[in-house]
Amino acid sequence: MSDALTRDEVAKVARLARLVLSDAELEVYTEQLGQILEHARDMNTLDLTDVVATAHPFGVTNVVREDVVTPSLDRETVLAMAPHVVDHRFAVPRILGEAP
Repeated sequence: MSDALTRDEVAKVARLARLVLSDAELEVYTEQLGQILEHARDMNTLDLTDVVATAHPFGVTNVVREDVVTPSLDRETVLAMAPHVVDHRFAVPRILGEAP
């Protein structure tokens, strides 16, 4: 693969991803993706033999609060605001766009 990313390559990837891009978008994305790939090539030149692999740059500690029971909304009040209720539960369509 050549170093320069071409407009045709970006158009092909967009087509494979089922994206419809305008000519202006193709120009912008070709430039931006080229810069990203150039940066990745630069990163590949770094000597990382003594660098320990990490998933996060800082130590991650879970901070949890005390689990305290608090009052919540009244069930009947909330269900009264729902567009559709069946058997005292929210009714939602099985597939988006279909009526429940």
